[in-house]
Amino acid sequence: MASLKYWIWLTTRSGVGHEAAFRLLEHFGTPESAYFADPGEYELTGLPGQARQALEDKSLDGAERILADCERLGVRVLTFQDAEYPERLRQIPYPPCVLYVKGQLFSFDEELAVAVVGSRRPTPYGVRMAGRLGLDLARRGVLLVSGIAQGIDCTALKGALAGGGRVVSVLGGGVDVHYPPQNRDLYDDVAAVGALISEYPPGTEPEGWHFPVRNRIISGLSLGVAAVEAGEGSGTLITTRLALEQNREVFAFPGPADAPMSRGTNKLIQRGEAKLILSAEDVLSEFALLYPHRLREAEPLSAEDEAERLEAVLEGKTGEKTGEKPPRVEKNRGQSPEKEVDKGQKRAYITLKEGDGAWTDDERDILLALGGRTLHPDELVEATGIPARRVLSALTMLQLRGYVEERPGKRFEALVLLRTD
Repeated sequence: MASLKYWIWLTTRSGVGHEAAFRLLEHFGTPESAYFADPGEYELTGLPGQARQALEDKSLDGAERILADCERLGVRVLTFQDAEYPERLRQIPYPPCVLYVKGQLFSFDEELAVAVVGSRRPTPYGVRMAGRLGLDLARRGVLLVSGIAQGIDCTALKGALAGGGRVVSVLGGGVDVHYPPQNRDLYDDVAAVGALISEYPPGTEPEGWHFPVRNRIISGLSLGVAAVEAGEGSGTLITTRLALEQNREVFAFPGPADAPMSRGTNKLIQRGEAKLILSAEDVLSEFALLYPHRLREAEPLSAEDEAERLEAVLEGKTGEKTGEKPPRVEKNRGQSPEKEVDKGQKRAYITLKEGDGAWTDDERDILLALGGRTLHPDELVEATGIPARRVLSALTMLQLRGYVEERPGKRFEALVLLRTD
């Protein structure tokens, strides 16, 4: 327990995001070593000044308060170096150094875990597909992973619960913070039969920038990701791109060619990045030989029984009825420096000196190449000379941290402009 406070101290430093925390762990070996390091040693990490200054604050009061909250709430703190930390997650780029878990601690490496993601404002078609997919996967023994937002996430979770299954929700805030508030009962249900997981300590309010960062954990814990509905440029597509980079299987339901909420999923299928699925069996066929011991036979449901189980799940749960909207990202909250990022025509200007240490060499070169232009990854490969896989990886991290945004046609635009002066 004594060492936990150093993990929490490290991961709650202002200006030290998930990337920087992991880089510090790689540099110093343990959080204790980072805590007891001399200020001069922080200079060697390449972190910006704000982060180095935060590391010089040695107060453990905040960490001890968080540990007390965890004990009071029955929350388990799992660190990157714990034996129970999922190996699947350990292998992704910049895995979370700390996880807060309320509920069961699953052996993810042995589970047939499948993520279901999609729009917060789905169509009735998307709601039906998500509810039925969650129900059918759960009845076959799948551990369903998702967020807990209005729309596809909560519908898939409720479908899995209706099928008597186990579920995991990865959150963009503390495990004790109900967002959206109307999902309070669903939080309790998930914690009762599964787990709520977050890399943010209890009491942390969800912010817009938390959610795309959170998505790497959803895909990282899973063998595959199924996208039900997604518009172009949506958070769902961030999750599927991360899944591809993590060598996970990606699945997608097709939709009408002219339906806005199916454009993202249809293009995933068109580009060969996702397998077209029509049912849960299309997902399970990819894993049946690898995890036969995790799959169970399920008696077919009659139409009446299925309708009865799904009625409560589907009734009135579209985002159109609730009016729920995703939180808007107003500021870049990744690595320092923290600059206002305007999603309209204006862009923040950052000099290379100001941004020193905020990006990898690849990320910096890509931002410089983008400038005020909108470019395809192939054009960035040609402009920078960086291999395609590294360009895609850098674009994903820049998008997660709010520096880059994807436009239609798989083209990317920088939300900050780098100046060399």
